[in-house]
Amino acid sequence: MKSSYLLPSSWMRRLGSILVIPIAASAIAFTAPKQIQSQPANDGRALTVRAQIQEANSTTGVITARGNVEMFYPARQIQATAAQAQYFSRERRIVLSGNVYILQQGNSIQGETVTYLIDEGRFIATPKANGQVESIYLVNDANPTTQPSAAPTTPQLKTNPTPQKSVSKPTSR
Repeated sequence: MKSSYLLPSSWMRRLGSILVIPIAASAIAFTAPKQIQSQPANDGRALTVRAQIQEANSTTGVITARGNVEMFYPARQIQATAAQAQYFSRERRIVLSGNVYILQQGNSIQGETVTYLIDEGRFIATPKANGQVESIYLVNDANPTTQPSAAPTTPQLKTNPTPQKSVSKPTSR
C-alpha cells in the first residue's frame, strides 16, 4: 500500500541536500571556538589600558581610550591616568590628554597633555592655557642632610619714607 505522502525520489534527493546545508551550518555555528590566548602580561611588552570606551582602527593603527583612562606599562614602570589616551602603534607613541597624571619610579608629571615617545623613553608635557606643568623628581643626593635646610629669608624692601603730617590733638581745658 502506497502512502499519498511519499514524494518522488528525485524530490527526496533535493530535499535531503537542502536539509543537510542548515544542519551542517548549525553544527559549525555551535562548535566550540578555539581558545584565544593573549600575550603573556609578564613578558615586558604588555601595555594595559582600562577605560569606559575603547576603539581600535586597524587601518591607521591608532587605539583610542576615553573616560577614566588608566594605563599600566610595567616594562617601563609607568602608571598613568587621564581623560583620554591614544596609542599610535606605527609611530610608537602614546598621547594622554585631560588632567593627565603619570607616575614612573616615584617621579611624577602632571599636565593637560603628555606625549610619551616609547623608543626614546621621553615625556613631552603641555599645560592648560595660562597654566603650568608640574613634575616631581626623586633626586639621589650624595651628601643628604638629616634636616631640610631652612629657606632663605626674603630681604625687607626699603620704601621711600613719606613725610607724615602731624595731627594736633585738641587739649582739654
